Parts: sequence; structure tokens; C-alpha cells
Amino acid sequence: MKYFSFFSLPVAVITMKEMIDLVDDSIQKKEHLWYIDINASKAVDMQSDENLFNCMKSCDIIGADGKSIIWASRFLGNPLPERIAGIDIMENLVLLAHQKGYKCFFFGATKEIVQKLVDTYSTKYSPNIIAGYRNGYFNQKDEEEIIEQIVNSKANMLFIATGSPKQEMFVYNHKSKLTAINYIMGVGGSFDVISGFRKRAPLWMQRMGLEWVARLIQEPRRMWRRYLIGNFQFLKLVLNEKSKKQ
Repeated sequence: MKYFSFFSLPVAVITMKEMIDLVDDSIQKKEHLWYIDINASKAVDMQSDENLFNCMKSCDIIGADGKSIIWASRFLGNPLPERIAGIDIMENLVLLAHQKGYKCFFFGATKEIVQKLVDTYSTKYSPNIIAGYRNGYFNQKDEEEIIEQIVNSKANMLFIATGSPKQEMFVYNHKSKLTAINYIMGVGGSFDVISGFRKRAPLWMQRMGLEWVARLIQEPRRMWRRYLIGNFQFLKLVLNEKSKKQ
């Protein structure tokens, strides 16, 4: 596999189809694959959060989620083939689970949202793909119990929607105990979208890299700093990186 070195992290040069095939292969071979996506927000946060940076370095594969990363790769002279959004990976993998008889564990969001997500997938595909599920509200003392629940479920795939960097750090802190799970990824707010509690940006906005605008409109108080200030910081980082290469 080829990689694009992005702020000292190896971002995989990979398409959606290649990603799904990679996960399928990992499950068939009973291997373990931990995936983390990178977007502008994570790129900025890891500059001041050493734990997040170390966490991302320790995962098995990093993929580009966000048009900003695709733009940056082109600007820096190592163009990535396409954006592989976390929510789209999850949707494709749940379909794969239905087709191949794999099982998924869904961990995150509120009890109401994760229950609706499970109901949605059970109706659309089959209850047989559900290994287990749990809401994303917990204390540190609950973590061992959660790990035990996930491992005992015999899930092939684990999708965590507790937000970044919480979802990444959960896996980082318990990685050695989760090796029986063939594929793990954090999916941020994807449960909210799939369950119908939040709308995703229209396809034209996704293609133009404006999905963040739709998110900002829906959640201005929570997202304004991340997108308005964060996007400027990301641009500055990329420009600095470009100047180092010249």
C-alpha cells in the first residue's frame, strides 16, 4: 500500500472499494485492523494534543475523510485518489456484513439514537448482523465492563460514535484487549445521521467540500470554533508544510 506523509503521519492512498476489500480480507484471515480517519479538525488538534498524535501513529491505517485533506494532498504534491468518509465506510461495511454473514457492534450516541440505528439496520438488512450495541455515555469505571461486552459479542466489526478524540483514545487505551475484533473504527456523528436524528449535507455540498457548512448551520454553538477558527488554522498548517518542501 502507498502512503502520503501528512504532518508525520502515513495517510493511505486508497479508494473506497480498496478499503472495503481490505476489511473483508482482514475478517476472512481473522486479523485485526484499526482504522482512523483524518480531517482538518484532527490535523489541527494533534498539533497540540500529543496523546491524539501518538494514538493516530499507533493505529493500523489512516484514511482521508474530508475534502480538505484531499485538497492538501494535491497542494503538497501527493494527490490522494478520493475522499473516503467515515459514514460511507460504515454504510458499505454494514452492507458487507449482510452479504457475508459478518456481525457488527455499535457503541456510541444516546440510548435512543443507537437503538434507532440498530432498528434501522435490522429492518433494512437483518437482525443477524447485530452482535450488540450500547450508548456512548460512560465513566472510566465502566470501561472494563464495556470491553467485556464488546469482546463477548463475537463481533467482527466495531463502530464507535463517541466523538473525537474520545473514540480514538478509548481504542488506544484498550487496544490489546480488542484484538479479537477484526475491524475497529470511530464514526463520530454517523449514528445521528443514519438513525435520522440529524440530516447530512446534500450530495452537491459533499462534492464541493461544503459539508462542514451544513453541519455548522445545524449546530452553530457547538461547531463554530471547530470550523471557522479550525479551518483557518488548518490552512496555515498546510501553507507552512508547503514552504518546508520548497
